[in-house]
Amino acid sequence: MLYVLRAAQAKAGAVLPGLSASPLVSGPAPVVIAADTIVVLDGEILGKPGDPDLAYAMLCALAGKTHTVITGCVIAEVGPSHGLRGQHSMLHIFSVQSEVSMWDAPQDLLYAYAQSSEPLDKAGAYAAQGAGAALVRSVNGSWTNVVGLPVAELVEALLRMQIVAPS
Repeated sequence: MLYVLRAAQAKAGAVLPGLSASPLVSGPAPVVIAADTIVVLDGEILGKPGDPDLAYAMLCALAGKTHTVITGCVIAEVGPSHGLRGQHSMLHIFSVQSEVSMWDAPQDLLYAYAQSSEPLDKAGAYAAQGAGAALVRSVNGSWTNVVGLPVAELVEALLRMQIVAPS
């Protein structure tokens, strides 16, 4: 879980200095939301496959099994007194974990899906919000976490931090 939190922090850290130094930023303190999602099977992180052969190998490994999807999130608000130095005045870091069960899909189906462009830039080589949904039997936990951004948990954190409020 530390890996995914560090990745989300690095993403936020890459944006904050440019945001705080921008002359275009005015009004309420800007907020950066960064997230990174990983798929974990038997203790091993399955990243983005990059090519159809690796996607197929990942999909074969996932078929008929349950794996974990973890998203690390960072919410950073640039404070007006700290903004010019690129520091944040408020920071919230959290992660969300969901269990995804895949059915034991036939290899020709997995191969055909791996040949599409969809799995190549997805952790674990599938997009539950796309054609990869056909491979998912069930999700235990946050569906939006599996898609890549745990929306309910994010809104809850934004409300607690008083960054957003119901109107």
